[in-house]
Amino acid sequence: MGKKGGSRHLKRKPAPKFWPIHRKEFNWTVKPKPGPHSLAESLPLTLVMRDILGLAKSRKEAKTIISGGKVLVNGKTRREEAFPVGLMDAITIPDAKAIYRVLSHEKGLILHPIEKEEATFRLCRIENKTVISKGYVQLSLHDGTNKLIQVADPKSPKEDTYQTLDVIKVSIPDGEILGQMKLMKDATALIVGGKNRGTYGKIVDIEEAVGKKRRSLLATIEEAGGKRFQTILDFIFVTGDSEQSISLPE
Repeated sequence: MGKKGGSRHLKRKPAPKFWPIHRKEFNWTVKPKPGPHSLAESLPLTLVMRDILGLAKSRKEAKTIISGGKVLVNGKTRREEAFPVGLMDAITIPDAKAIYRVLSHEKGLILHPIEKEEATFRLCRIENKTVISKGYVQLSLHDGTNKLIQVADPKSPKEDTYQTLDVIKVSIPDGEILGQMKLMKDATALIVGGKNRGTYGKIVDIEEAVGKKRRSLLATIEEAGGKRFQTILDFIFVTGDSEQSISLPE
């Protein structure tokens, strides 16, 4: 009988380049389980505990800590050592009194320390929107989750204000929608793809082009120092209306 499904193992050499592991010291590494984030845009919890935070010296120690329920992701206890964490996830380690948010960096993903108050919410980008039966609008988010919004008339722009690439503020751990941030001029944003990945600032201009896909439109981001960067809207992650709603690395 032939093999079914993908490989459950991952060698170090083809692993994502931003993973902080030695490529030639050992042959194998931890492969993230299927979950809210893809392999190319995630970090398994074992790497977080052992290679990034240094709270474990080996995979066995990391597995013991994680399986013991000592790590929370977005307010929920995760006991699987290969659980994938990705962009905007909040990782809480109560015993170490430490909270981190996963953010985009020029080399991939990093862990940014945050305060307890900021760990009560996370930001999710709307990747797709679908109108379903009984007046519900389904929002498909960047982390694989869906949110149902009930409106009387889904075709009314006064009721259905959500658009793809907008960002919603979601409570932790309940998952309730606390607010919405539109992808528009003067909003603050983080670049999550391309050669300027990890750069953040204010959106000062958005291209207008008839017949061009919205995700391919160009946007200009201006840093606090005045330096400007240009990228496509698909690489833009809104982080605030006029000011940043989350803390970002300097």
